[in-house]
Formats: sequence, structure tokens, C-alpha cells
Amino acid sequence: TMLPMNDHPAQSHSLIVTIDGPAGSGKSTVARELAGRLGLDSLDTGAMYRCATLIVIEERLDPADPAAVVRAVDRHRIDFDWTRTPPEITLDGRAVDGRLRQPDVNELVSRVASIPELRDLMVRAQRRIAERHPRLVTEGRDQGSVVFPDAEVRFYLDAEAGVRARRRALELQASGQQVDERAILDSIQSRDRLDRERSDSPLQVPEGAIRVDTGTLTASQVVDELESAVRGYLARAASGGPA
Repeated sequence: TMLPMNDHPAQSHSLIVTIDGPAGSGKSTVARELAGRLGLDSLDTGAMYRCATLIVIEERLDPADPAAVVRAVDRHRIDFDWTRTPPEITLDGRAVDGRLRQPDVNELVSRVASIPELRDLMVRAQRRIAERHPRLVTEGRDQGSVVFPDAEVRFYLDAEAGVRARRRALELQASGQQVDERAILDSIQSRDRLDRERSDSPLQVPEGAIRVDTGTLTASQVVDELESAVRGYLARAASGGPA
């Protein structure tokens, strides 16, 4: 349930909350709900890499040519419509969220996201967003480790690959798509491998992050746990105690 506006943290101070974790760990759903409860903006950085991947697909680029990929992505405008809740990603002003969840994007996104020069571009863009939206729940693969290592509260969500595949299959079925759960599991395991083994900003547990296994919890229970931790931090900060 939404909390009354006067129960939101004091509006004047910046507050960055990061949520990292592997594919299908529930980050997007949890980040949106947590942001709503706390009266913060939410940022889905994975959608930014999906947008870059869509550019690669539409322009028939080779992900093995990083310079061409970065040039192409830099020519386009990846942004969010902040008037919507949650903010909706746009590519050159075009709403593309539904397109970004298609199998061709799923299969290629980790390869594109592993390009170091592209990650540099995205990290700068994400930090610029945080300057404009300093009260932010931001989720991805490297938010607490690389992009915002000084974030006030950092989380790492995880679950077994099979649990994450089942969750993703149910999401796709709910949107009317045919699913092959085995293929989804293979894709998730492949993305895990690429995310963890890449040389630039590999997926890892950020220092000082609160780890949450989402496998046995509902999304609402996960949000309860994260909200409690953020409010605990804010209470300690307000009382001048150790954060």
C-alpha cells in the first residue's frame, strides 16, 4: 500500500538507493515498488543497455566492433519519460519498453553490455540522471559497485537460476507470450556467466551491500525488507548515529 505523503523521507536531502543482482532476481519490480513507498524516483539501468542493444539490432551492427556500437549509441537519445510512474524508457522519443523484452534483445544484451566503452558511456549518463533526480532507487548490475559506490543504501538481490527462470516465464505468460522455460533457464545461465566474467564492471556484491535471497519471498515481502532497511538508515542518520 502507498504510504501517506507525509510519511516519505524528508524531501530536501539526496538519497541514492542501489539494487544490484543477476537477471530475473526481481530488481525492476522491487525497485519500482520501493521507490513508490519512499517517494523516490526509480531508474532501470538494464533498460538503458537493452535500448543500446535495440540500436545494435536495428542498425545491424556487429557487437564485436565496439567503436561502431558506441558511435551509434551516442548518436541516439536514450531517455526516460519521468512524467510516468514508473518512468518509461524512450529511444529518440519513441516508447520502446515492450520491444526491449523480446527474445532477440534478451539474447544479445549481455554481449552488448560487456563492451567497456559502452559501459563508460552509460555510467556517465546514469550519474547525470542522478544529478537531475538526486532522490533515486536505481537498479542494475553495477550500481552499488561502480556507478554509485557511495550510495547511502546498497542492496544485492539474488535467487537460484531455476527460480529466476520460472519467474521470468510466468511474467512472459502473463503478457500473452509463448514460453520455453528450458530456453529461458539457458539464457539466464548464459547471461549470468557473461555478467560475472566480463572484465569491465562485472556483476558482484557491492561492498557494504545488504544481501537478500528473493527465491522464497514474494515481491512485496522483499520490498518490506528493503523499505525497513532504508527507513532504519534514515532514522539513524536523523539521530546523528552511525549510518
